Amino acid sequence: MTQSHKPLLRVLAGETLATPPVWLMRQAGRYLPEYREVRAKQSDFIAFCLNPEAATEVTLQPIRRYGFDASIVFADILLIPHAMGQKVWFEKGEGPRLTQMELAKLAALSPDGAAERLDPVCETLRRLSKALPGDCTLIGFAGAPWTVATYMIEGAGSKDRWKARTAAWSEPGLMDQLLANLADATADYLIAQAKAGAEVLKIFESWAEGLPAPLFERVVIRPTRRIVETVKAAGITAPIIGFPKGAGPHYVRYAAETGIDAIATDHGLDTDWAVTNLPRGMPVQGQLDPAVLKAGGEALRSETQRLLDAWGGRPYVFNLGHGINPDVPPEHVDALLAYIRGS
Repeated sequence: MTQSHKPLLRVLAGETLATPPVWLMRQAGRYLPEYREVRAKQSDFIAFCLNPEAATEVTLQPIRRYGFDASIVFADILLIPHAMGQKVWFEKGEGPRLTQMELAKLAALSPDGAAERLDPVCETLRRLSKALPGDCTLIGFAGAPWTVATYMIEGAGSKDRWKARTAAWSEPGLMDQLLANLADATADYLIAQAKAGAEVLKIFESWAEGLPAPLFERVVIRPTRRIVETVKAAGITAPIIGFPKGAGPHYVRYAAETGIDAIATDHGLDTDWAVTNLPRGMPVQGQLDPAVLKAGGEALRSETQRLLDAWGGRPYVFNLGHGINPDVPPEHVDALLAYIRGS
């Protein structure tokens, strides 16, 4: 089957489909018993992401079970700092941890060779491109520089990114250098993913919320634009989806100024506002609250229909407004697909 017959690629090219393509962020994950079985055999999470055999298997699991219209490679946004030389590990029940380093040392980490050190992810993509059904689109991804930088500076996830935000204001030169290096490493990584078989690329700006306009321009828009321009200058034609989670009104500037081809929306963004204010011709992805997927039943049916009605007149990809939670019953995903596809 040619690319033009793949529903996701058709929508990202600007076509409006009566039944939108659907996939879910974190669709390969802990809510699936088959995933947990594979995960239990891995020594640590970073090694898991860099194990092409295991990563290919868990990427394929939700496709076998549900028949999603897209498959996103199993990896993690913190592979870039790992490849640049900062130690990254995952504490059970607590999430990622990174070795604490001064901002000057972080800014001195070189992007050179980072993409090559992540070739196991590209090997996973090469395997997936051969194994996926013909109508299923393969997605590659990376974290956006600001989001990745917040983890590098904080040493873990953070609710308010206080250290990173303070550093951005107090040491702008060092912060801008760190973001530029991350942008260059990320662009190389995405280019390699596209060459390995990724048909769509996605940039996850998971911590776009709570930034005043001048800072949003510096730490979100500017580095993302640098990535997009570098990827496209390399001759990569795969459409790029940007996801500035929590950006609120900044979504409009992000869509207009970064060079992305499609925009993913979070569940906190007002749907009516987004329909009115986002560029009319730009494909949109999102917005179902993951908690609705957990709730199931009438709430899931009505919210799904609300979004289908709201976005039905434009190119739209059905997805969550954030990643699927580990406590979501797998049968609720079956129900969601039945609602969307009318089966």
